[in-house]
Amino acid sequence: MDDKDNKAQAGDNQNKLYVGNLSYNTTVDILKDAFSKFGDVVDAVIITDKMSGRSKGFGFVEFAKADDAKKAVEGMNGKEIDGRAAVVNVARPQRPR
Repeated sequence: MDDKDNKAQAGDNQNKLYVGNLSYNTTVDILKDAFSKFGDVVDAVIITDKMSGRSKGFGFVEFAKADDAKKAVEGMNGKEIDGRAAVVNVARPQRPR
């Protein structure tokens, strides 16, 4: 296993951001739109409840470059997205269940 694999296992993906405190009406397009001014957005998802399909009020945005993600955290944390002040951080790895 090389250094790159170790970093991936440690959850050192600086390109993926957690976006919290979203309105239940926020769409993936709104999320992409809000973050695209900071760089190339590779992926954006809104996490939904499996039973109801309703948004859980948070999502993730992934950038092509870590520098763009860093700028997005600085530029978007506390800023309004779809009427609510967003909480934006580098995403932590999902814990095993």
